[in-house]
Formats: sequence, structure tokens, C-alpha cells
Amino acid sequence: MTKILITAAGSYGDIAPYTGVGARLRDAGHDVALATHDAYAPLVQAAGLEFRHLPADPRASRPAPGPRPRSASPDSKRDLMRKAAAFIRELGGGIADAARDDTELLLLSTTTAPLGRHLAEARDIPSLGLSLVPNAPTGDFAPVVGGARSLGRWGNRTAGRLSLRIVDRLFKDATRDLRTRLGLPPATPRTVRRRAEAALWPVLHGFSEVLVPRPADWRTGLDVVGNWWPWHAPDAQLPPAVEDFLAAGPPPVFIGFGSMAGGEGERLSSLAVRALRRAKVRGILQSGWAGLTTEHTRQDPDILTVGEVPHALLFPRMSAVVHHCGAGTTAAGLRAKVPTVPVPVTADQPFWAARLASLGAATTPIPFKDLAADDAVTRLADALTKATTDPAHRDRATEAAHRLATEDGTGAVTEAVARLTT
Repeated sequence: MTKILITAAGSYGDIAPYTGVGARLRDAGHDVALATHDAYAPLVQAAGLEFRHLPADPRASRPAPGPRPRSASPDSKRDLMRKAAAFIRELGGGIADAARDDTELLLLSTTTAPLGRHLAEARDIPSLGLSLVPNAPTGDFAPVVGGARSLGRWGNRTAGRLSLRIVDRLFKDATRDLRTRLGLPPATPRTVRRRAEAALWPVLHGFSEVLVPRPADWRTGLDVVGNWWPWHAPDAQLPPAVEDFLAAGPPPVFIGFGSMAGGEGERLSSLAVRALRRAKVRGILQSGWAGLTTEHTRQDPDILTVGEVPHALLFPRMSAVVHHCGAGTTAAGLRAKVPTVPVPVTADQPFWAARLASLGAATTPIPFKDLAADDAVTRLADALTKATTDPAHRDRATEAAHRLATEDGTGAVTEAVARLTT
């Protein structure tokens, strides 16, 4: 038995996949703790894992919702960088507190890896990267946080290296503080990162090659292993109110924006309801951070609002899913064999939205900022109609689901852990 600490920070989609990884490792006989924010303690404990506290509020580092100019002002970019750096700096101290003296192995998410590597160095214990996005430079595509447009092979690689330097800058203060606390000699984030790359530090990527084939120009040690699905109880069921709604009519459309668009609930709810009615389809709105609600349509029997419901249970019952295209939600839609209407907001979401569309499992993406346009209801309604009536989208999603079913992402993590601990 190995005492393993998994560290993950961010929103629900950044945390939930690691509950599935942790549960699989626990079943293999390991002692597993997952360190994350307090809001996710019930999620961690329900999976049978030990919860450990990480500080910082992921909402504080998010950009404001709503329409944004194509090129944000220097002041707004600097403000966002300051918020992100402050979040990371607070996180650094928490990671040091979460790792106890008997920790034997660190499993580090993308957000926590630049901090966790210092901890592994100080404790002289092995570590393994577990990433939900492809963030190593490649000629195959531009950095995922830069959108979906390719810059050509040379441009993609150059932009990828620049993206890593920006991340290094964000971690500068946190790195200085953490290395001082751990009694390590001074070193910049870039120096530590390049040491890891030179040592072929292993990183497993928890997504499917159905969407992102492993780039041939990636170094040894970077592997794509398949999705890590959030844990849920084997006997889990949908709430009775949801089952009653599903039984009352044809399969509805799911609409949700996860941890995006905080404070936009009233506007987005009204837009969603009008689009559903125009497309003549039933709908389930997931409240999320946006606070979607159907309070103003209580008498409408064709629309329901839900809170947190496992996508693995809900999505297969839908006729289509409308979402922001976070990595986990993107995979969940494919796994459920249903078409997607992508509404990407920021970060890696335009990348995943474009991947779904190129696969044929989604309609043309509607950028979130476009939902503020005068024709937003029409565009969303047209996309809903296409997603629910064109069989080609469902056929492509079904083909992808069959490939996903052959992959065992958490099994690959278990095998990697065995190699590191024997």
C-alpha cells in the first residue's frame, strides 16, 4: 500500500475527474487523499477518499462574464494576471500543508504541478503529472488556451513555448515563497520546469485520442490514456423530479454552463427558454455558477431546472446537450452518444468546441459572447433544431462513444503508479 496525495485546484470540472482516479487507486489497495478546495469535500469523501484542504477561491481568479472585446485592454489583462497569480500564491502554501510526512507519491493536476514539483524535490518522493488538457508545445495545434485556430507548425510550437513562459511568470511569486518555506535553494519556475522536461517527467493526459491524437512531436513521457470519469455511486439514480419530467415527454435538451458566466443567470435563463420554445423542444437547465433558473416559467411543464446531477446519468437521456465545452463535459456528451451545441466561454473551451465540431458530433460553435447579440435566440434555436433533427451528429457521437468505451484511463494511472512505487 502506497500513501498517495492527489492535488487539484479550480472549478468542479477541474476536480471531479480525480475522484474517479482516486477511487480506482483505493480499490487497488492504496491509501489515497485528495487535496482541493473546501467546497468539494463532500465530493471527495463520497468517493471514499480522504479530503485535505487547499485554500484560495477559484472564482476570484476567473475573468468577468459577458461580452469581451476581441483584444482586451492592457489594464484588464494585467488585472487578470494579478488575480491568477494571487490565487496561485495562496495555493502554494496550502499544498505544502496538505502533504504530510508519510506521503510517498504525489499526483499533480495541471494547475498544481508547477507547485507540487517543488514539494516532490524537498521530500525526495516520486511524482506524476495528471493533466486534463494538452499543454505541451506541439506543431499539431496552437496552445489550447489560445483558441482553435492553427498558426502553422512553426507558429504553433512557438506559441506553445510562449504560453509556458506566461505560466512561469504566474508562478514566480508562489515558487519563491514555497521554495523558501521548504528550505530549497532559489530557482525560477522556468528552471524547475525545464529540469522536469529534461528528466522526462511522466505526464498522463486524461482525455481521449478520439478528440486529440497524441502529437508525434511530443517528448517521451507524455502519454494520452483516455478519460478519467468522475466517481459516482454504483446505485446512484436521478432525482425523482427529474425522472418524472423525463417520463412526461420526449427526450429534452440539456443546457448548462458549469462554472462559467457567474451572475448571468437571469439573462441566460430567459435566452435559453426562448430558444427552447422557438425550437419546439423540451429543456433541462442546470443552474451552475451562472444561476440558471426557471423561476419565471414555473407554469411551463416543458422546462425544468436542476442542480448538480451526474452527467453520466443525465446526458444519455437527452436529445442534445448545450454547454461551455469544458474538457470533462465535452467527453461526457460524447460518452452519452448525444450531439452537442457548443457555447465556449474562455480558456481551453474554444479548443474542445472546435474538436467536437470537426468530429461531426456537434453543431458549429456559438461563442458565448455572441449570446449578447440581437440574433442570439435565433442562432441558438437554429442550432438546437439542427442538433436534434440531423441524425449525422448523433451518428458521429455514437461512433466516438464506442471508441471511448474501449479506453481505460484510470487503469493507465494505476499501472503508472505501480511502476513508480515498485
